[in-house]
Amino acid sequence: MNCDAVRKLIPLYYYGELSPDEEDRVEAHVFECASCAHETERQRSLAAALDRRCVDPPPLLVDDCRANLMLAIQGGAPIRKSLPRESMKGPWRLFLDAMADTMSNWHRWRQPVMAAAMLALGFAAARVPLWRGSSSGPLTTSSLSPETFATVKSVVPDSSGHVQIAYDETQRRVISGRADDVNIRRLLVAGLGEENPDVRVQAVDLLKARATSSDDVREALLNRLANDPNPGVRLKALEGLKPLAADPTVRKTLAQVLLADDNPAVRMQAVDLLIAHRDDSVVGVLQNVVQREDNNYVRSQCEKALKELNASLGTF
Repeated sequence: MNCDAVRKLIPLYYYGELSPDEEDRVEAHVFECASCAHETERQRSLAAALDRRCVDPPPLLVDDCRANLMLAIQGGAPIRKSLPRESMKGPWRLFLDAMADTMSNWHRWRQPVMAAAMLALGFAAARVPLWRGSSSGPLTTSSLSPETFATVKSVVPDSSGHVQIAYDETQRRVISGRADDVNIRRLLVAGLGEENPDVRVQAVDLLKARATSSDDVREALLNRLANDPNPGVRLKALEGLKPLAADPTVRKTLAQVLLADDNPAVRMQAVDLLIAHRDDSVVGVLQNVVQREDNNYVRSQCEKALKELNASLGTF
């Protein structure tokens, strides 16, 4: 194995990416070749310099990353034709500074380090906003402020030092308005499907007053009541459905919740809404609950309702 081949393998050797046979050949060569041994020490110095570089992430970085992921799943945004040069300064500049501190012969390491740099840049750009819009005052439904994020898909360097980067852009927009605005309501309904439970709770809380006047809101609340994994969201949905407790579709969902929900507070609210309106069609549900319910309040409420309906407590 000659020196050129060994020098190309030194970065991989340092990070444990070689096969055992390749490691043995590199070690044997470095032991006998002072020049390659010196290059190995340079690699160690470079890695140590990079390890000393610390970047404090923004406090909301994790939230931003989750938001970026959801935005990317839901759809992209128009790609801007120009990006501010300073927007790429953070991780890229830190990487170049680290190399400048430790390497005097940059040209000898240009190709391998450029490839590593582009990979580092790709990971950083996928997590850090490239550009943030600004606003001089509160935004309305007709005034939207975008935040653009990039996700790097491929990095292809060439021997001349140029690099071709393919990336996707997604824009976050901020909208402000009254809860009865049709655009705000549409976004609140969309927010009910978000992963963040705080978003779902706030969205349900704002929508619950409109369950009687909007079919899409009613359907959304029924969906959250039946399927949301967070009990706080389900309880908020129950509050919004109280005025519709006599509706057959709502009562059907309430019966399902009473039988299947694992949270006693949700079951207590569901049985209260069910028995608020006398309905012989729920007798079977109430009898079933009496036989299996371990919560005293829920069971006693079902027994009381069955007595008022002149129905037996058990099924025969």
